[in-house]
Amino acid sequence: MKLGYTGQLWREGEKHVAHAMPLDVASSGATPAKARAAVDLSLKTAQEEGTLERILAEAV
Repeated sequence: MKLGYTGQLWREGEKHVAHAMPLDVASSGATPAKARAAVDLSLKTAQEEGTLERILAEAV
């Protein structure tokens, strides 16, 4: 499944934080790209575990 979302990126100390705003999913990484990839991985894991539908339903 391909899922598009609006996100925010900011820095907290040495880490970068990515937040998928409408889905309220956030993660961090050493670079902005790694933080975004961590959010994508969280969503992919939710899909694999069968919880993505709940996340999407709560975002509406």
